[in-house]
Amino acid sequence: MKLFDCEALDAADVLAPLRELFDLAPGTVYLDGNSLGALPHATAARVQAAVQHEWGRGLIGSWNGADWIGLPRRVGDKIARLVGAAPGQLIAADSTSVNLYKALSAALQIAAAQGGVKRRVVVSERSNFPTDLYIAESLARERGLALKLVEPDGIDAALAQGDVAVLMLTQVNYRSGRLHDMAAVTAAAHAAGALTVWDLAHSAGALPVDLLGSDADFAVGCGYKYLNGGPGAPAFVWLHPRHAERMARGDLWQPLSGWMGHARPFDFTPAYAPAEGIAGWLCGTPAVLSLTALECGVDTLLAAEPLGGLGALRRKSIALGELFIELVESRCAGHGLELASPRDAAARGSQVSFALAGHGYAAMQALIARGVVGDFRAGDARDPATTPDILRFGFTPLYTRFADVWNAVEQLRQVLEVREWNQPRFRARHAVT
Repeated sequence: MKLFDCEALDAADVLAPLRELFDLAPGTVYLDGNSLGALPHATAARVQAAVQHEWGRGLIGSWNGADWIGLPRRVGDKIARLVGAAPGQLIAADSTSVNLYKALSAALQIAAAQGGVKRRVVVSERSNFPTDLYIAESLARERGLALKLVEPDGIDAALAQGDVAVLMLTQVNYRSGRLHDMAAVTAAAHAAGALTVWDLAHSAGALPVDLLGSDADFAVGCGYKYLNGGPGAPAFVWLHPRHAERMARGDLWQPLSGWMGHARPFDFTPAYAPAEGIAGWLCGTPAVLSLTALECGVDTLLAAEPLGGLGALRRKSIALGELFIELVESRCAGHGLELASPRDAAARGSQVSFALAGHGYAAMQALIARGVVGDFRAGDARDPATTPDILRFGFTPLYTRFADVWNAVEQLRQVLEVREWNQPRFRARHAVT
């Protein structure tokens, strides 16, 4: 594959016009959308209007006049279209961590009611994103439960023990990019008497997700990665309608019963009465400016619907990842890079990771200095064989081009061949790695 071949692929790409929706710096190849999505052109003007006109002129009247109060539901309904949920089932609010606490708490309530003392274990993947594990550990300790961490191939054996209350997984692993089959895993969990809580942080907006079709129980997700909502953007939470019915009956509640989740928040009554459905999963006052930015980001994904939607995005994502692997393995051979993502594209999300021992951080810093932005994730120094340092590259098909992939690999090759990573300025660690 040559550069002109990649340029020909870009010329034939039906999704190519979507790149114009983003404010991308000339000369930069941005392969870190799986950490922070690029800025949509529409966002700055829309947020400025919210600041100057809605806040500046409308003042408090904009809660009604500009429908600030409806933002969590409106943005939630748009996200629902991307993850296989129905209108009114998903809401945008809080952070992924806070929403995970809500969802896992609710799942544990159900498990306790159904399984009694028998169901005392929460199972997750050992390499799951740390905040998910920290929250699960905290809840398990609080409730006298056990948190069991397993490798991906150990999930079935853990479920077979018969003591699992909840299986909590991120659909796409943040380190390796490994993609779980949500429908199959959920079915296995349900057959074993367990509930599922899914984190969609690295899948929502990157590939087709079907929450209802997979019969998942709970799901949370991030707004600032593939949804392009901006740094610290609000997250989202979803629960299956059967669990919403439990809430309506009073058999289930979410633990953060803030005023915005009240059935009549402006009655200001001292006793809590949860709102019906997903509205009861709100807690505090909506972050209006952040939700406004998030809506612009979600709209960039909805703009792909006439061009084939998430199916077309997924096909391009796979093609970008396959090209990247092919070029790295052919052009960067002999420099210690080892594929740390599944080779099978069907088992991989929209990222590719390569392990690089010893100087992975410095190599990534040198690459970034050349205008190719990926990221680095440290391994476990106690067990580098199974958890190595990795270079992580995300492919956002809304704006990543095939020529970008070729140029990224060329810059990586040069960094490794001239040992540019050995310069002291690239070895100095920043606060954010």
